[in-house]
Parts: sequence; structure tokens; C-alpha cells
Amino acid sequence: MPGTTPSREKTKPSNKVDARASSQEATIPAENALKSSGRVIETDKLIGPQQITGILSNRLFLRLGAKGRRFQRVDFKYSIFDACYLRDCEFDSCDFTGVRFVASNLSGSTFLGCKFDYAVFERTFVNPEILETSCPATENLIARFARSLRINFQQIGDAQAVNRAITVELSATKQHLYKAWRSGESYYRKKYPGVRRVQAYFQWLRFVSEDFVWGNGESVFKLFRTIALTLILITPIDIGFDPQKSFSVLTSYSSGLLESFEIFLGVYSPTYYPKPYASIVVLLRLIVFGLMISIIVKRRNRR
Repeated sequence: MPGTTPSREKTKPSNKVDARASSQEATIPAENALKSSGRVIETDKLIGPQQITGILSNRLFLRLGAKGRRFQRVDFKYSIFDACYLRDCEFDSCDFTGVRFVASNLSGSTFLGCKFDYAVFERTFVNPEILETSCPATENLIARFARSLRINFQQIGDAQAVNRAITVELSATKQHLYKAWRSGESYYRKKYPGVRRVQAYFQWLRFVSEDFVWGNGESVFKLFRTIALTLILITPIDIGFDPQKSFSVLTSYSSGLLESFEIFLGVYSPTYYPKPYASIVVLLRLIVFGLMISIIVKRRNRR
């Protein structure tokens, strides 16, 4: 019995030592945590063969040059194209996953069946047809891809291409938000469970509401449609408030519609309108004019 006490005293310190050793092994200095990514740097190179295939992933291409070349099933994953000139080239079934294009020229180049998941474009000249031929498969990646191209087209001042990218981005975002709360696909049900699914529903509801009112800031036609619907809504209210009009008289509707336009613009303000209702009309007018100015400013800034 007396001999058992030292053995217990020895086991306790050994456990503490093991715990300290494991904690020291888990903590790694920052300078030792970094390791080489193995990226290969290709500087001032020209593409010689007419047709290229193979693996060129995880590379930094500085001032790479090629014109009229064909790239078929080339793996460019996680590469960087910086100040490259790839004009009138054809890219067929190439993988550009995680690729970054910076200050490059891809004018005249075509992309058929290429993969651009998580690709980024910065100050790069590229044909906007890429939005129709090489969009990713899922809606969230399509929206990310179109957003990157939209910002890229804004940087180089291509207003028409910006509008095309915005159209693709809004359409993909609408589909993504809808599937986030409605779709039974495992991806969405795993990413948007419980409360997040309810939040996705309200995000989708807000998105479709703004899309109906003014196309999320991109459609003048939808804004004028909203104005027309507002005038149609004001017409029966004006007939109900005006003692000289009646719902049974057809001319009351035509005169009420005309007056609703004048009331909405603030040219005419009937004295028989209650102040709360008149205030609502003024508020709607200010909101609509604000949305219209916003659309005009957005379009002018893209030029």
C-alpha cells in the first residue's frame, strides 16, 4: 500500500507534460506555416504551335503572347494572366477554374464549352459573347461570373457589355434566390436550412418586388409601367372623392385618368382630397422621380 502512492504522483505530472507537448506541437510559428505553392512563372513567352493541349495550371503568365492559336482541353486552373495578349484565339473545352485575368487583351478570342468557375476579370478586353457561351453551371456561380465581367466592362468603358452582364447577373440572382427557399435540391437544403430558408424567401420577395417596380434599377420601361399602374389606381380614388364624378358615368373614368396624371405630376391639387391621401400621392411622386434619376445616373456613369 505505501508503494502505490509514488506511482500515482508520477502519472499525474506525465499527463501534464503530454498535454503541454501536444499544445506546443499544435502551435506553429507563422514563418514556418508558409510553404511554396509551386507556381511556375512564365515571362515574355510566345505560343508557337498552332494547336495547344495539355496542362498549364497554377502558373503566372507575364506578357504571354499568342494570335490565332487554338487551345483545346487545356487545363489553366488557378493560373494568372497578367498583361497577356491572346488575340483571335480559340479556346475549346478549356478549364479556367480560379483563373485571374489582369490587364490582358482577349479581343476576338472565342470560348466554347470552357469552365470559368470562380474566374476573375480585371481591366481585360474580352468579347461579351463569353456570357452566352461559357457561363458556369449553377446560378450562384453564374451571378458571380457575370458580376466580375460587369465590373471589368465598367473598367474598360464598354457600356453595352455592362448592360448585357447586368441582365445575366440579375436573371441568375433571381433564380438562385428562388431555389434557395423553394428548391428541394440537396445543395440548397443543406446551405439554407431553417431560419436561413425563411431569410432567403424574404430576400427573393424583395428582389422580385424591386424587379417589378423598376427592374432593380435597370429598366426604364418597368418604371413607366409602374407609373401607369399608379395612375390607373389613382383614377377610381379620384372618382370616389370628386362629388361631380360618378362610377356609373363612363366619362368620369376618362376625366379621372387625365386628372390623375396632373395630380401625380403636382400640376393640379384638388381641394376635396383629404390631406393624408394627398401626402401619399406626393410621397409616391418623390419616390418615382428618385428612381428615375437613379436609372439615368447609372446609365450615364457607364459611358
